[in-house]
Amino acid sequence: MPLSTTDLTRFLASVHPYDSLSADVLDTLAPCFDLVEVAPGDQVYALGDELAGLYLVHHGEIEVSDENNMPVSILGARNSFGERGLTRGGIAVTSAVATQPSVLLLLPKADFRALMKSQPKVAKFFDRRRSEPAQGDELATTQVDSFMARRPVTCAPDTTVRAAAKLMRDWRISSLCITDEDRLKGIVTTRDLTGKILAEGRSIDTPISDVMTADPLTLAPNSIGSDVLHAMMERHIGHIPIVEGGKLVGIVTQTDLTRFQAVSSAELVSAISRATTAEEMAKVTAEIPRLLVQLVAGGSRHEVVTRLITDIADTATRRLLALAEAQFGPPPVRYLWLACGSQGRQEQTGVSDQDNCLFLDDAVTEDDMPYFRNLAKFVCDGLDVCGYFYCPGDMMATNPQWCQPVRTWKDYFRGWIAKPSPEAQMLASVMFDLRPIGGAFSLFEDMQADTLAAASKNSIFVAHMVSNSLKHTPPLGLLRGFATIRSGEHRNTLDLKHNGVVPVVDLGRIYALQGKLPEANTRARLVAAEAAGVLSPSGGRDLLDAYDLIAETRLEHQAAQVKSAQAPDNFLPPSDLSDFERSHLRDAFVVVKTMQSAVGHGKGMLG
Repeated sequence: MPLSTTDLTRFLASVHPYDSLSADVLDTLAPCFDLVEVAPGDQVYALGDELAGLYLVHHGEIEVSDENNMPVSILGARNSFGERGLTRGGIAVTSAVATQPSVLLLLPKADFRALMKSQPKVAKFFDRRRSEPAQGDELATTQVDSFMARRPVTCAPDTTVRAAAKLMRDWRISSLCITDEDRLKGIVTTRDLTGKILAEGRSIDTPISDVMTADPLTLAPNSIGSDVLHAMMERHIGHIPIVEGGKLVGIVTQTDLTRFQAVSSAELVSAISRATTAEEMAKVTAEIPRLLVQLVAGGSRHEVVTRLITDIADTATRRLLALAEAQFGPPPVRYLWLACGSQGRQEQTGVSDQDNCLFLDDAVTEDDMPYFRNLAKFVCDGLDVCGYFYCPGDMMATNPQWCQPVRTWKDYFRGWIAKPSPEAQMLASVMFDLRPIGGAFSLFEDMQADTLAAASKNSIFVAHMVSNSLKHTPPLGLLRGFATIRSGEHRNTLDLKHNGVVPVVDLGRIYALQGKLPEANTRARLVAAEAAGVLSPSGGRDLLDAYDLIAETRLEHQAAQVKSAQAPDNFLPPSDLSDFERSHLRDAFVVVKTMQSAVGHGKGMLG
């Protein structure tokens, strides 16, 4: 079925990212496409083939499968495929077969590469590899909506000076926005009240509209910190209203700028280290959501954000251990407090529970146990006060099962490896993420290496661990969409924790086991696995890129919730994403599913 150049141009203009191109570019590009007709059952390309170019479905249906012949996508009209292989050396990393009579548009490899080189928007869409964030001063490059004060206090133009001053006193603010039905009319500051009312002896019943600065300088929420700094310095002002669509949405003051620069992980760690009670620490950890917003807005990598947030939890734990020893006296024997779960992997975000345990010196006696039970309760209760809520599965040092001598812990691991029951697999998965936090680190030194060596030699245990790691799957629907949660409170959302990052966490744990790698952090495990040859360079790069995108999408979702005065969670409505973001996120999930399939078939990572 022939297509005229006009028809083809019109079709391309309806497909992302070609819809971002100018008419002249589209007119030049359209004749480059070749028409390919395929019948049901015809193979477009096979895994490992040299790709002829980029494919675009005009109409029909194409099934894309991974190396184990497991379907990962069913593509209809306006969907492209083959781009991953083209941007990874030109070799197909999937196979594609027609399931219906289909017409495909093929952009030859040379034309595809020329288009990628000349059109940055197209390159950004098709090359899913992660770019480095811009470096520089965080405040200067951060958008205003990340640190502005939302819901500023306002009053009507006919409000008296007395009433306005009372508002400012009661709210402890130095400025007041004057609005009429959300429309900004002016701003008044304490300096205005002093200079225009007190100094001139005017009545306190004067309307605030007579005193305010009318039509003040405003900025938009997408302005950056340097815009605020420059405006304040040039105009010698300390308050700038933020307006969007003609409506007042926030305000930035010099205090906001100071507070933004003061909220750093180092400042929070320092404050926690000086705290004398859990309640004092809780006031500090309450700043973590704001720190999250600041770090995300500043372009920090996800592994940096989670590492800094986890450092705060580590400091709180060690401080609580010190306070416990001050209250209960020196420990009767050596002990080691360890974290597992997200804290163990240094991957905490804006919402985290606590997962921890105690290793005790083998010299411990039954008479010593009350001390450690009290210490565990003191620390776990304190962490709960600080916002690290109790583990729903009771994976905490307050559980007698997880407060044991080293010899018992060795027995635990030997038993889990020798008899890999479902419960043993779950416990082993959690415990393979152990990381010492406070106490005698030497109690853990040999155990980790010995356990990894023993576990990697037991093929049955490894097989069970692999099976256990595949229980969490990416939220993929075959028809080029997402498989969202179907019912309940989080209906029609994606669980970016259990179906997003956890599948990669599980894969990283398997690679660490296979390579006897000591790393606990997921990204560090993937990097180490590639270096050790457990992952191929191309496969490791794909999985790292996919993990980075999923993890950063999760953090951006949480930061957006914090900015909207909501509690951060892991449930993202796909409707919150643009078409571009949905496409990239889905491709990341496809990579993860493909890697799961490879591990499940005992083939390791794709080459």
